[in-house]
Amino acid sequence: MKIFYCVLISALISTISFSQEKNKIKQDTLKQKNVQLDEIIVTGNIRTDPILTSVSNKHVKNIMQPKNVADLFNDINGFSVIKRGNYAIDPSFRASQYEQLNIQYDGGTKAMHACPNRMDPITTHIIPEEVSKIEIIKGPYTVRYGATFGGIINMVTQKPDYLDKGIRGKASIGYQSNGNSLVNMIQLQYIQDKYNIVGNVGYRNFSNYKDGNAIKIPSSFKSTDYGIKMGYNFTKNQHLQAHWRQSFGRDILHAALPMDSDYDNSSIISIDYKLDHIGKITKSLTAKAYYSHVDHLMHNRNRPSFNMMEALSKVNATTIGGKLELNWIPSKKLNMHSGFDITHIDRDGGRMRLVKIMNNNSLTIPMTFNDKVWQDSSIDDLGIFTEGKWSINNSLLVTVGLRYDIVNSNIKDADEDFASMYNLKNRSENILSGTISVKKLVADKFTLEAAYGRGIRTASMAERYINHFTIGQDPYEYIGNPNLNAEVNNQFEIGFNGFEKLTNGLNKFSYSASFYYSFFENYIVAVVNNSLNRKYMPMAQPKHPKVFTNLDEAYKTGLEAMTKIEFLNNYYFKTEIAYVYAKNKDLKESLPLTPPLITKFFLGIDKEKHWANIQYNLTSKQGNIAKSFGETSTKGYSTLDLRLGIKPFKNITLGIAALNVFNEAYNNHLNFSFTNQSEFSRIPITEPGRTLSAFFQKKF
Repeated sequence: MKIFYCVLISALISTISFSQEKNKIKQDTLKQKNVQLDEIIVTGNIRTDPILTSVSNKHVKNIMQPKNVADLFNDINGFSVIKRGNYAIDPSFRASQYEQLNIQYDGGTKAMHACPNRMDPITTHIIPEEVSKIEIIKGPYTVRYGATFGGIINMVTQKPDYLDKGIRGKASIGYQSNGNSLVNMIQLQYIQDKYNIVGNVGYRNFSNYKDGNAIKIPSSFKSTDYGIKMGYNFTKNQHLQAHWRQSFGRDILHAALPMDSDYDNSSIISIDYKLDHIGKITKSLTAKAYYSHVDHLMHNRNRPSFNMMEALSKVNATTIGGKLELNWIPSKKLNMHSGFDITHIDRDGGRMRLVKIMNNNSLTIPMTFNDKVWQDSSIDDLGIFTEGKWSINNSLLVTVGLRYDIVNSNIKDADEDFASMYNLKNRSENILSGTISVKKLVADKFTLEAAYGRGIRTASMAERYINHFTIGQDPYEYIGNPNLNAEVNNQFEIGFNGFEKLTNGLNKFSYSASFYYSFFENYIVAVVNNSLNRKYMPMAQPKHPKVFTNLDEAYKTGLEAMTKIEFLNNYYFKTEIAYVYAKNKDLKESLPLTPPLITKFFLGIDKEKHWANIQYNLTSKQGNIAKSFGETSTKGYSTLDLRLGIKPFKNITLGIAALNVFNEAYNNHLNFSFTNQSEFSRIPITEPGRTLSAFFQKKF
C-alpha cells in the first residue's frame, strides 16, 4: 500500500504543476469566485446534493457546553449517543455505530481511536466550537467518501469568509453549574484575496457531575486543543489548504470502563487541493491527503482492582489516507465523479500488569506480565469509485454509484495463544458496493426520494485481532477473528419533504419523513465460546470468552419524521420522532445498542437578535434488548430543556439554558454500565440532573 501513498502525493504535486498551464484559460473575472473545496458534501443544491441527507448547525443557539463533538448529535433526529462517561462518547444513528458509521472531518479526514475500549473516539479530537455544521447521509447512498455501511457523518469545520478581509476573531466562554464545568475558545483569522490563515485555541475543564438523585458520577476531564488552517489561492480556479490540529486530554475518568486515562494526545494534519473550471467536459480535480496519530495511556490506580493488580496500558493508532477525484460532465444531463481513495490504519501497544494477588493468595514478590493489546496490526483499504447523476428532466434525478475496495489486513506480533487459534497470514478481501437512487422534485415545494444501497464494512481491528480483552458492555473477555467476512447492509429507503404556505397568522407548514428497511449479510457479533476459557484472572466469572463471528439472519427497520408550523412571523412549533426496530434471528433477540422510540416537541421564537425555545423530550421504555450483549430493559423517561439567547449589541451573543429542568434521574438505553467502581454496582450510568448553563461570545 505504500506505493499508493506515493502515487497520491505524486498526483497532488503533478496536479499543481499541471494547473499552472491552465492559467492560460480565459475566465470571466467578474463572475468568477474563489474556488470552494469539497470539504462540504451538502451544498444546499437539491439537484446536486446526495440523496436522503440532513444538516445540523445549531450549536450556538443550543446554549450548551458540549463535552466533545458527540454531544452535538443529541438534538439531531435519528441520533443517540453511546456514553461511557463525559469523555468517551460515540454517536449512534439508527442503531448503527462505531465503524458501521463513516465518520470524518471536512469531506474525508479521519482519526481512528487507539484504545480498544474506545476511550478516545474520533469525536474527542476536535473542539466542538470549530464545527460549523454536521452533514448526514442517512445510508450507503453514495460511494464517493469511502466504504460506507450505515451512513456518512461529515463534520465541517469553519471556513474563512472572503468577504470579511483583514484581521478578525472571536472569543467565547461557557459555564455549566452541574460539575462546575468551564469551556472557552478564542479564534483569530487573517484573510486576503490570495491567502488566509485561521487559528484557534480551546480549553475545557469538566468536573464530576451529579445525576437526578444527587449522586456524583466519576467523569471529570480536562482537554486543551489548538488548530491552524492555512489556505492559498494560486489562481481564481485553484486553491490549496492545509489544516493542522492537536488535542491533549488529561486526567480523564471513565465511569463505565475498567480504567481511567492519564492522557490522550492526538495530532491531525490534512492537505486539500482543488482545480476548478478546467474545461467543458472536465470540470474539476480534487486531491486530499491526511495523517493522524493518537497516543493513549490508561491505568487502574484509582480503581478497586488496583489492590490486586496494577495495570498500565500505553497504546497508539496511526491513520494515513487520501483521495483523488475527477468531476467530469460528458453531457449536459450527466454529472460524473470518479476517483480513488486509500486508508491505512496501524495500531500497536501493550499493557503492563503487576499482579499482587493470585488465586486469592498474596504474593510476596508481585509478578509482572506484559500483554499485547493490538499485536501490531494493520488494515489497508484501496477503493476505486465512480458515481453519476443523470438529470432526466428538470424534476427527475437518477444517481448510480459503484465502488470496488481491496482490503489487506495483517498482524505482525501475535500472541502465541492467538496464533495457535488461527492460520495467521496476510489477508486480502475484494469488496463490491453500490447504490441507485431517484429524486423527484414537484414545484420546488415537495421532494420525493427513493434509494437502495449495498453498503459494505470490513471487520474492524478489534473484531479481527483483539485477544482476551474486555471491550464490551458486559464483563466477558473478547477474542477477535481474522477470518471474518465483510458485513453487508442492503438498505432500502423512501423519504419525502416539503412545505406549504399558510394564511391567517400561520406562515408555513413544513414536513419530512424517511422510512427504511435493512437486511444484513455476515453481521458481526461476539458469541460465547464454551470450549475456551478466560486468559486473565481465570478464577473470575464469566469463565468462557466471546469470539467474534458472522451471522446471516439479522435486519432492522424504522423511520424518522418531522412537522413544523411557523406562525406570527417568528414563532414555531415542531415535532420530531425517531424509531428503529432491530432483530437478530440467529440469537432470537434485538441487535445491540438499539435505541427506543424518541419523540421531541419544540415551541419557540427565532429572530435575528433573540431566540428562545422550550424542548420536551419523551423517551419510551426499551424492552427489545440484546441479552447476549449484556443489555437490560430500560424505563421510559421525559426531560424538559429551556434555552434563551440574545444579541444585545453588534458582535455579542449571550445565552442561558436550563437542562433537565425537573431534575429527572434516568439513564439512556445506550449508556454503558459502571465498571470497576468501588461505589457502584454494574448498572447503566445515569445522566446529569438539573443543569444551568451560560454562554458568552464576542466577535471582533
